[in-house]
Amino acid sequence: MANHTHASNSATVNEECITAYNDLKLNKKYKYVIFKLSDDNKEIVVDSTSESGPEYDDFREKLINAKTKSKTGAVGKGPRYAVYDFEYNLASGEGVRNKITFIAWSPDDAGIMAKMVYASSKEALKRALPGIATEVQANDADDIEYDSLVKTVSKGTAA
Repeated sequence: MANHTHASNSATVNEECITAYNDLKLNKKYKYVIFKLSDDNKEIVVDSTSESGPEYDDFREKLINAKTKSKTGAVGKGPRYAVYDFEYNLASGEGVRNKITFIAWSPDDAGIMAKMVYASSKEALKRALPGIATEVQANDADDIEYDSLVKTVSKGTAA
């Protein structure tokens, strides 16, 4: 595991990512977990969880305000990975569904290098987190409006 060749630029997944994901999926401890790349881009780590407030608005704010540091030390908008446990009522009245959704947040105005690094490491994180129902690629604030996400996640079956 330790001796990565530099050909594959994908980051390793820190163990705490998997712990936090399991806390969300199995223990229902969190509504969401946001992941980020470490400053050296070598590792994917937990950025934050819903412990500090499970509300969707908090989650959205955290993504919109996410920052990243470039090699030159400049701070700009940062991509993130996130997992959100959506719960919604079926329009058919057949009850409630939960869908664990992987969100690849890569704002259009983030740095090109940051976007590339996040794109190349996404699969490594997804592989480490079994049981994700659906994936959403989000590039601007509209993409992470709660209603539009629920529509996507539920494939239109939500009330």
